[in-house]
Amino acid sequence: MPSKLKADFVKPEIFVDVFVQWFRTATPFIHKFRGKTFVIAFGGEVVSEEQFVTLAQDLNLLNSLGVRLVLVHGARPQIEEELTERGASIRYVNGLRVTDVDALKCVKEAAGTVRVEIEALLSLGMANSPMAGADIRVASGNFVTAKPMGVRNGVDLQHTGEVRKIDVEGIRRRLDQGDIVLLSPLGYSPTGEIFNLSLEDVATRAAIDLDADKLVFLMNTAGVTDEGGELLHSLTTQDAEAILARPHGLPEDIDYFLPCAIRACRNGVARVHLISRHVDGALLQEFFTHEGIGTMLAEDTLETLRPATINDVGGLLALIEPLEAEGTLVRRSRELLEMEIERFTVLEYDGLIIGCAALYPFPEEQSAELACMAVNRDYRGAGRGEALLEYMQVQALEKGFRQLFVLTTRTAHWFVERGFIEAGVQALPKAKQGLYNYQRRSKVFVKTL
Repeated sequence: MPSKLKADFVKPEIFVDVFVQWFRTATPFIHKFRGKTFVIAFGGEVVSEEQFVTLAQDLNLLNSLGVRLVLVHGARPQIEEELTERGASIRYVNGLRVTDVDALKCVKEAAGTVRVEIEALLSLGMANSPMAGADIRVASGNFVTAKPMGVRNGVDLQHTGEVRKIDVEGIRRRLDQGDIVLLSPLGYSPTGEIFNLSLEDVATRAAIDLDADKLVFLMNTAGVTDEGGELLHSLTTQDAEAILARPHGLPEDIDYFLPCAIRACRNGVARVHLISRHVDGALLQEFFTHEGIGTMLAEDTLETLRPATINDVGGLLALIEPLEAEGTLVRRSRELLEMEIERFTVLEYDGLIIGCAALYPFPEEQSAELACMAVNRDYRGAGRGEALLEYMQVQALEKGFRQLFVLTTRTAHWFVERGFIEAGVQALPKAKQGLYNYQRRSKVFVKTL
């Protein structure tokens, strides 16, 4: 075989291994999301730029996994096109459209067209495609009651409105039947008036009133970035408010959606995701990988350090078994973990155990062994190891220990850099010396607290 072909050829089993590994990694998320309610909002650009075909495939997958989906679509580019064709005026005040009688006609026509296109694409069921065998029912209707915005900054916004009420029971009935609920940016008053609503207002209010588990905004940008331009994968509401207070401007869609994300989290929505609409499979990458591809917002920090419980044994095994297989950690059976679970501390990120450590006491020497310390490789490099070590040191001091020791074969430099000093086996408590494995030849490091 020519060398060029050799260089380009990748064995099929490599793809299989990657697929199998990804699927196994995604399994906890699949269990976690079944029966949960996700509100997913996207602008009319997703339809006009023909991105909804692939998005529909991902929505079909989520629906088949038991996720309860509420979709909220926009129609701004379609409305602009209608207004331009009719020669009607296009007016905005502080980002809000002034919806006069002519504009309302365009809003109704554009929103109706987008809704029908979405329903059609969700109904695809072609053989040999990701939609094959899909049996998606889409429910849409007058789920949103609205009221007029009235006069803002001296300008009558006319038929521009805001959400007054979401028909929660009506939506839940359709979700209980397995339907996907589709909400348009239109609302109706009890007197029969129609109001033009903003995408973000409908989506945020629907997520809050439905007590949704996730609210997702598909945007033009990848998410929220720091001042150096680096993507921030997770934020608290307090962090987000500080970003909004920056002296320089933010991208337009962040200005629109980040305040809504804060509002949703402050009113009970567990997670809000800001992700790019331009990435194929963005929803799947955000939901079913550890780091995601956008920015996730929560009311409080997503990470917690806490004592382990018996319910954590499965997560601990998933964390430490790869490290045991490569020889970094000593093997522990499920039975042993269950017996010693009270010695363990876990580092949890958004419900997933990503780190652990254990303290084994030797009270006669006022010493404790720091053992089974590990951080998931996907979450390393962000100071989590240091935080876990600091927490364990505080725990050891509170229990009356004056010295920590650790046995390691692979991470000697890491502990030396954090104040541990190499010592011989004779530095171990006598009871531990009798258990020392001379075949493993672990190095001994101690630290005075």
